Amino acid sequence: MNLRLLAVDATCWDVADSPANEAAFGRPGNSRGHDKSCFPQVRMACLIEVGTHLVLDAELAGCRTGEVTLVGRLPRSCQDGQLVLADREVLGVPLWRALADSGAQLLWRVPANRILPVDRKLRDGPWLSHIHDTSDRAHTDPVTVRVVASQLHGTGRAAEDYRLVTTLTDARRSPARQLAALYRERWEVENVFAEIKTHQRGARVVLSSKTPDGDLQQILAHLLVHHALRELMVRTAATRGLDPDRISFTETLRSARRSVTVTPGSFSP
Repeated sequence: MNLRLLAVDATCWDVADSPANEAAFGRPGNSRGHDKSCFPQVRMACLIEVGTHLVLDAELAGCRTGEVTLVGRLPRSCQDGQLVLADREVLGVPLWRALADSGAQLLWRVPANRILPVDRKLRDGPWLSHIHDTSDRAHTDPVTVRVVASQLHGTGRAAEDYRLVTTLTDARRSPARQLAALYRERWEVENVFAEIKTHQRGARVVLSSKTPDGDLQQILAHLLVHHALRELMVRTAATRGLDPDRISFTETLRSARRSVTVTPGSFSP
């Protein structure tokens, strides 16, 4: 396969506890008002290039807007020549079709309780199956998928059985072992969010703006800074013939901070 490896995922940002932020974004908790979060939250869905950690597109909304809804706005940045990874929380026929219609190939994890009937067994172990939208109760409009079953290792837990569905139905061009290995790269997304929210912003830091517009501007600023740092890392790796993973994000961030000097008095308090 010669496909650009991307992934979609979502995370949340804590923002300042103000009436304006709570009205605009809401805060996690139950509907009766008990056990709610200390802070309102902004949900962010991202389309990320796995190898470089570059955030290619992002959608922001309050925490009352679901992850699937936000990811559903990202097909605008997908195209032919890409393989998009996603976790089991987003699997649904409308979103699957929207991303597949962009020309991108898909490789998504399936919830453990999802029934995937065997329509045709393939030589390398996987099988062809079909999925339906929940609104298609008569099962008249199926989507054909290839199912790959494997075990997940290296996450700090015991080996876990899991299943993947993909648009790549040609077993010769896309072997099952290769697909299973590629899916493990999806966890790079967690590293991207850690770079932005832990190392760059600061661990457990709440965004300071008490207005919704200010919070969105702060998040976009963090994304732009992260993109600039990652672009620098990719170019540095290319000149040295290295994989971008061999260059430390935290060291790059420290170097960038040391290079920025502010003359006292040049900015008003």
